[in-house]
Amino acid sequence: MNRIKIHGLLQSKTPLDQVLVSGWVRTRRDSKEFSFIEVNDGSCLKNIQIIAPSTLPNYDEIQRLTTGSAVSISGSLVSSQGKGQSWEITATRISVIGLAPETFPLQKKRHSDEYLRTIAHLRPRTNKYGAVFRIRSELSYAIHSFFRDRGFQYIHSPIITGSDCEGAGEMFRVTTLDIKNPALNDRGLDATRDFFGKEASLTVSGQLSAEMFALALGDVYTFGPTFRAENSNTRRHAAEFWMIEPEMAFCDLSGNMDLGEELIRYLISHVLRECREDMDLFGNFVDKTLKETLNHILSSEFVRLPYAEAVEILKSSQAAFDYPVAYGIDLQSEHEKYLTETHFKKPVILHDYPKTIKPFYMRLNADQQTVAAMDILVPGIGEIVGGSQREERLDALQDRMDEMGLIRENYWWYLDSRRYGSVPHSGFGMGFERLIMMITGINNIRDVIPFPRTPGNIDF
Repeated sequence: MNRIKIHGLLQSKTPLDQVLVSGWVRTRRDSKEFSFIEVNDGSCLKNIQIIAPSTLPNYDEIQRLTTGSAVSISGSLVSSQGKGQSWEITATRISVIGLAPETFPLQKKRHSDEYLRTIAHLRPRTNKYGAVFRIRSELSYAIHSFFRDRGFQYIHSPIITGSDCEGAGEMFRVTTLDIKNPALNDRGLDATRDFFGKEASLTVSGQLSAEMFALALGDVYTFGPTFRAENSNTRRHAAEFWMIEPEMAFCDLSGNMDLGEELIRYLISHVLRECREDMDLFGNFVDKTLKETLNHILSSEFVRLPYAEAVEILKSSQAAFDYPVAYGIDLQSEHEKYLTETHFKKPVILHDYPKTIKPFYMRLNADQQTVAAMDILVPGIGEIVGGSQREERLDALQDRMDEMGLIRENYWWYLDSRRYGSVPHSGFGMGFERLIMMITGINNIRDVIPFPRTPGNIDF
């Protein structure tokens, strides 16, 4: 007999004579002739009730089942006599796979997010975290579907790199040198004696690699883990996080904005349609305005606003910002929230940023002072997408690299792409965890990634 997921059983239209389910005990209570067991297998939010008659040969063992114990049940799917459920299983056989002790950390009471982070290996068994990670899985599928339907090719960009894409220097060094007896030269570690013969780090972005493939295959995207050694303990930052990074040949900044907006709408619509039960949990217990916010994003026209105009709006507002506003600064979360939640009350796409606060690869505008960059800001989160039209002109790109003190030789292959058939192209990065935060209403990045990596935390 094949095992059936509880999600599938609960969708059944008719009773079933023989079913086999496996899962973990949520609760158990006894009556004179039966034991009632609530079991969940992680396939959906709802449990299924198991009716275990006292005539079962291992009934004494069944009565010792505790929360967290693993079981396998054979029986019949029948209409439930209780309230709040359509089906239940009358068991003909129950196998105890793994008995959990009474000290199992997850009990029926609600636990705080802070506590659950200390047992991240067990928190997926709770309703909230089971739901968020099912949504994370569904969103991953939807991302691939979105790009496949639009003719994009999926590229696996390298995790280990010799290039700093963002130029911020906040990268994790990768080395096989003996740290107890390191090879040194007059500048410190001798990278020529390391595994790759030069300095290597974990990547902060797959963008540079994606650009190379966009200039061969047209439209491509990467979707994978990236790393940033930023000593930040805010609710929005993690050391390891996932990025969705499309790159499109023959595409300008306007087309880039169009795709970013379309992707956001598609993913919200997909989850609202396919994850209704899990989304109800977040709407009822995490953020009661969540569905209203998401539907507002879907129905709103995204405002497109030059960075300079955004700065003037912020400066002329009466808001008391913790961080002063001035032209040439990176906008803070409080500034982004003011624009999206107070001033416009809808998503905003900022564009044409000062070149001094943006990376070397962004296309220089005609004014020679700004670049063709764009950020998409959404209510509740702030920035969720950051991108640009890339600088396709070799001489302009070399000038920008020199201006920023980058060594051309380290990017020789990147410069080659501008020598041989260069074309206008653009792309962006969408933070996957920030997307999940927006869709679930969860306000801490640590709670939307299975095992968060933050300063001082790598327990799991």
